[in-house]
Amino acid sequence: MLKALFLTMLTLALVESQDTEETITYTQCTDGYEWDPVRQQCKDIDECDIVPDACKGGMKCVNHYGGYLCLPKTAQIIVNNEQPQHETPVAAEGVGATANAAATSDIDECTAGTHNCRADQVCINLRGSFACQCPPGYQKRGEQCVDIDECTIPPYCHQRCVNTPGSFYCQCSPGFQLAANNYTCVDINECDASNQCAQQCYNILGSFICQCNQGYELSSDRLNCEDIDECRTSSYLCQYQCVNEPGKFSCMCPQGYQVVRSRTCQDINECETTNECREDEMCWNYHGGFRCYPRNPCQDPYVLTSENRCVCPVSSAVCRELPQSIVYKYMSIRSDRSVPSDIFQIQATTIYANTINTFRIKSGNENGEFYLRQTSPVSAMLVLVKSLSGPREYIVDLEMLTVNSIGTFRTSSVLRLTIIVGPFSF
Repeated sequence: MLKALFLTMLTLALVESQDTEETITYTQCTDGYEWDPVRQQCKDIDECDIVPDACKGGMKCVNHYGGYLCLPKTAQIIVNNEQPQHETPVAAEGVGATANAAATSDIDECTAGTHNCRADQVCINLRGSFACQCPPGYQKRGEQCVDIDECTIPPYCHQRCVNTPGSFYCQCSPGFQLAANNYTCVDINECDASNQCAQQCYNILGSFICQCNQGYELSSDRLNCEDIDECRTSSYLCQYQCVNEPGKFSCMCPQGYQVVRSRTCQDINECETTNECREDEMCWNYHGGFRCYPRNPCQDPYVLTSENRCVCPVSSAVCRELPQSIVYKYMSIRSDRSVPSDIFQIQATTIYANTINTFRIKSGNENGEFYLRQTSPVSAMLVLVKSLSGPREYIVDLEMLTVNSIGTFRTSSVLRLTIIVGPFSF
């Protein structure tokens, strides 16, 4: 009776009915099975491997689909574990008993076309029968095979998953590309692969940024570089004139000046560099140029007594009505100088006792550009009261009149001041 019971249990365990097939999902399998993500179907669990001491009392463990059997160690059984199937054990032997079954030739219903699988199912031939299964990537729902959305089963894809009928594929975000495993996303170095930057490219995770060299700025497309017009951004870069160049700027000075420290204009002293005056002339440098004046400016009846000083001899009767001396001086000022402005001081070189000195502009001030302000009994200051534009030359005679307190002595001297107004105002 023990032998009959054992054979009945074995037959029931190995017989699987096609009509009672249940819906297989990726979240739940029948007891004794687990989900195989590679084959996209449930697979048998080998309890004899994972259950400690599955069989007691010296029995041996025999695994089969959906469960396992505990048999005497002397029992012999042949089991086909490749697919669930209807089969009759070939031989089973208990203690003191032997059973035999005749082997029969299997018919492949799938090849013969005698199966009743639906069009959306795949026929699997079994020993003595067949089974209807859903294709890989599909699961049975009721009587139909429906697509499995693998994208809902993390973590298949590193970044993006795209489901397709019966399968799926992975995508990467912009700036990344699929690795060789078709799952992981790795950063694309755009600076090496397809550098779009006009000047400098810096790779960052998932993207890149462009930068420009000094003197340039990024254009609106964030790829190209446009020259910065430094001359437009500031009016204080150069003392005279700013010249924009690709990626930089330079400063220029007018004729008669040279650039120093890249931005400042300095007057060129032509009297030291390119003196073109004759031997009987002296060179006078002014802002932006130079002039040649006679070394001896004295005119008859005046005679030269020292550099630039002309004296009228007392012995000459003509000199009684003329200034005793004329001193020649030269100065230069920039064009459009702010006013009022003190520009030159005149001072007596000889002081007589009991005398009074008065100062005046004798000539050269017809348009009222200057004013002479006495600052002490022996000195006065020439004040510029109107703005002057150059280039232009003014010759102004400043006279100092000296008289004694009783009016018996009277003399005068003149300082002939040549004022050169430069052509530039900076």
